[in-house]
This record gives sequence, structure tokens and C-alpha cells, in this order.
Amino acid sequence: MHIYGTPVLGTRDNIPEIVKKQRVDEVMIAMPTAPGKAIRAIKSICETARVPYKTVPGVYELIDGTVSVNQLREVQIEDLLRRDTVPLGSAGAVYLHNAVVMVTGAGGSIGAELCRQVAAQRPRCLILLDQGESAVYHIDLELRSRFPHVELVPVVADIRDLGRVERVIGRYDPEIIFHAAAYKHVPLMELNPEEVVLNNIQGTRNLLQAAERGDVERFVLISTDKAVDPSNFMGASKRVVELLVQDAAQRSGRSFVAVRFGNVLGSEGSVVPLFKRQIAAGGPVTVTHPEMTRYFMTIPEAVQLVIQAAMLGQGGEIFVLGMGEPVKIVDLARDLITLSGLEPDRDVEIVFTGLRPGEKLAEALFNAAESYTLTCLLYTSDAADEEDSV
Repeated sequence: MHIYGTPVLGTRDNIPEIVKKQRVDEVMIAMPTAPGKAIRAIKSICETARVPYKTVPGVYELIDGTVSVNQLREVQIEDLLRRDTVPLGSAGAVYLHNAVVMVTGAGGSIGAELCRQVAAQRPRCLILLDQGESAVYHIDLELRSRFPHVELVPVVADIRDLGRVERVIGRYDPEIIFHAAAYKHVPLMELNPEEVVLNNIQGTRNLLQAAERGDVERFVLISTDKAVDPSNFMGASKRVVELLVQDAAQRSGRSFVAVRFGNVLGSEGSVVPLFKRQIAAGGPVTVTHPEMTRYFMTIPEAVQLVIQAAMLGQGGEIFVLGMGEPVKIVDLARDLITLSGLEPDRDVEIVFTGLRPGEKLAEALFNAAESYTLTCLLYTSDAADEEDSV
């Protein structure tokens, strides 16, 4: 076939012979919407053929001025996963329709995406709670534009204030609470342990107490894999609140559950935005340790896990997404450099800085006392028989 008179010489598998026959100097990968798996496959073929390659932006990005022709396209988060995304879907989210839903931490990256996906299910009322005035303002403004049919209640409140939490729940009577408000930065919280206890533990305890008194039907805590055999204050605080949720579920008989996240790619304060800034500055890219690994998930995966957990939970379960094998942070850095059209250690240096306070080399999804079973698309950990359960 021909495209505007130019013959198509073959598929990606023909690149080595075409490069040799046509004396190709450079390969342009003009596939801005292709998944990372496809891009890496072509990259591998180009390396085998010993030909330089670059990715180029999409035409729509050139037209609207987002990038210029001499810029590389923005690397998509999914490019870095090293696995296919988990298609959880929204079929189980019917319980949100016409419900009164409250999201804490509504202005954060996870909380905001959770608000968007909840709003898409047409709840009767969506309560946006966050202690940050600007955070509440921006998510409220966005949702009013995108979902004019949904009643929105922006609430500036601190979950550490029990009286305020009780008044909010008493006034709006939510049926479902998604609890995303938390301090999450491990090294920072090592320096501020009192704050992580007050915010993560006392704040969650306040919400659970008010939720029980207010007859909230479903409560979903967002936890972390750092709660498994924790080595830092942040992880320990999340393990404590997992147990508090299980205690409340057992006491009330309601669907109070938790979800454990891996590292969420692209969330506020995550490693990818940091690496992007470092690459844009010419390096170096800083990695703590060459053997450090983490489980990774995307923001949409994380939010769908929360929504599905609320639907599947009977009370006391801890849900975990099947995230495949853990990924080395240094491999993530190399992928991001490569997918930006550069070469690691030649164009951008990688420097190892050493483990920070409270960090582990590797995380786990379950502790030794937990047993887990496979649900339809999720793993659920049942720690009801765990010795340290409340």
C-alpha cells in the first residue's frame, strides 16, 4: 500500500532489514497513543537493528501548541507499569446511583479522581471534604462544570476535629464514606510522628466513631502496602487504622473495609513527577538504592479498587489489587528516560542516594498471619483470625 504516494515497506518486524536496505539513520516512533508494551517492543527491535530512535508527539499536540515538533511526547503513566492495566470497570458501581456519598481528602490526586468517578455514577449528593481551602475550591469548580446534575457540598474541615466531623455527618447523613485523607510521605512523617498519629490515626478514629453513630452503611479506608510489617510511622499508622476499621466492622456488622494501595504512579508527591522534573533539567535522576522495588498501580486502577471494594465488602476485609511483580525503581527511572527519547547514563545520569529514614528495600502485600483469596478481579485479605486483631 501507499500513503500519499510513499510506499509502506513493512511492519515493525521488518525494521532490521529495512534499516539495512534503505540505510536508515533514525527511526521515528510516531505512535503517541500506543501502550508502553508496544513502544518497548519497537525500541527493542531498533536496538537489535542498531538504529537510533525517538518518539514524536501526536498531531493534536502539535496543533494545539502543547508541544513543538522538536519536543518529545509526554510519556504516559501506563508506559511505565511493565504489565497490562487491570480493567476493573464500573459495572459494580450501581450502588452509588442516587446515594449520598462523602469523600475525605477530596482535593488530593486520589480523592479528586474518586470524586470524578463517583460523580459519573449520578449520586444524589456528593460531599467534598478536605482541610485545604484551595483543594476543595478547585475540585468543586471542576465537578460543577463536568457534572451539573450532581448536588455537590464542598466542606472545609479537619478530620482531627471530632465535633466538626460529627456535625458534617449528622447534617448530610452520608450512606457511603470513602476515606482518602491522610499524610503519606514516609521520610517527612518520620520527622513529624505526632502529626501522622493525630491525622492518620485520630482522624480515622473520629470518622469511624461518627460513621457508626450516623448509621453510615459503607466505609472504605485507603491504606497502603507499607502497613504490612511496617518499618516507619506512616506505615504503622495505616496498620493501626486497618485494625480500627476491622474492629468497627465487627462491632457494627456493617460493610466497613480497607484497600491496600501499592505506589500510585502520577499521584501527588510520587516518584514519576520527580523523575520527569529531573530529566527535564538534564539530570541526574536520583534513585535511593539499585535493588529497591515497589508495587505500582495507576490512579484509575486505585480508584476503581476503592469503588469495587465498597461493593464487594461484607465487613472487615482488606482488598488488594493484583499488581503483578514488583518493579525496580531504577528500572522505572531507565524506562522513563528511554521513553523520553534519551539514553540512561549517557544523556541522563542515574545517581544512587541511599535509603531514607523508614524506607524498606521491598514491600509486601500481606503479612505472615493473613490468608488471601481471589475475588472476581481483586485479592481480598481476611485478617479476622490474626492474633493482633482488635
